[in-house]
Amino acid sequence: MTNAVSSLQNFLDARLAERRAQQLHRSHKILDSAPGPLALVDGCELVTFSCNDYLGLATHPEVIAAQQRGAELGAGATASHLVNGHFAIHQQLQDKIAEITGREAALLFGSGYMANVGVINALVGRGDHIVQDRLNHASLIDGGRISGARYLRFGHNDIKSLEQQLQRARASGSGNTLVAVDGVYSMDGDTAPLAAIAALCARYDAWLMVDEAHGFGVMGSERFPSAGSVAAAGLSQEQAPIVMGTLGKAAGNGGAFVAGSKQLIDYLTQFARTYIYTTGMPPAVAAGCLKALELMQREPLRETLAARIAYFRARAAALALPLENSTSAIQPLVLGCENTVLAVAEILRERGYLVGAIRPPTVPTGTARLRITLSAVHTESQIDGLLAALREALHRASSPEVSA
Repeated sequence: MTNAVSSLQNFLDARLAERRAQQLHRSHKILDSAPGPLALVDGCELVTFSCNDYLGLATHPEVIAAQQRGAELGAGATASHLVNGHFAIHQQLQDKIAEITGREAALLFGSGYMANVGVINALVGRGDHIVQDRLNHASLIDGGRISGARYLRFGHNDIKSLEQQLQRARASGSGNTLVAVDGVYSMDGDTAPLAAIAALCARYDAWLMVDEAHGFGVMGSERFPSAGSVAAAGLSQEQAPIVMGTLGKAAGNGGAFVAGSKQLIDYLTQFARTYIYTTGMPPAVAAGCLKALELMQREPLRETLAARIAYFRARAAALALPLENSTSAIQPLVLGCENTVLAVAEILRERGYLVGAIRPPTVPTGTARLRITLSAVHTESQIDGLLAALREALHRASSPEVSA
């Protein structure tokens, strides 16, 4: 073994040992089927309250059939969208996204991470400013850090803090300013005060970008019921000019999009490197996404999900469970201690329920939590079963034997 290889091995071993000692080491769960909401996980059937398939579309028979038909176009796009990887089904999907979001146009990306990094780096760079909420998703944070723009952060959902940072950006006297926020925060389930943020952006001549990963499909307005938190806040294309959404959560498939003006989409087509220099979305995935969006428009999936969320919160309140103030499909139970979170999640698994145990660095130190996610296809009896198991797990995890 050469010195370089030995040095690398020692570095890797030390960092992994550190993660294990901190109870932060992660490993894969092997699924034999998509959660719907039952799944075979490592050979055991579990009721899953851990995925982002909020509307149950990942296992919807019409979506699966659409993907199968789409695969007849080819297993892959074979090239980037700007070479020869842009199929008619991609264009149809982009047009449907624009229709649902109430925007002039849309552009497909391989993932939400690629969309956020690509958009930020296409819009701002050295001499500009990027202003972000402290609890933004890692893809927004990373996009801002590598853009070269001056990176400013404000307190979570704190309008006064945001204004202070916008004043700092204005005081510099040069460059453009982009404000990026999550519409719905993935680990807390709360919603950004978008109307107030948009008003500040207008006052300080800043561009607003909203990540709708967890709002698209499950929130909206009367006119655009599935468009997300931007629509729910009543914001127009002018007020919220840059909207990113993912297609692997409520839409149950994969990929992502950016929606906005025709000029914005044309600009990103020319300058977003994560769009230009990567292979296009497989046509089967695009076909599945298109069918999922049609089902969003046709079936009362959003209303069913809202009923499940209300049922869960009412029953949890009756049991005095310490839930956060979230009305979204994301219902976090903050326990603080990593060991406690892992112990509770393991007990739940023994009882037949899969719930995400979320620890740093995904969330801030001291805020380890169970991330309970609800779906329109969960039944009330499954929710009752989870709550009963959760009450037992919390009691067992707090016992001296488990705590030790």
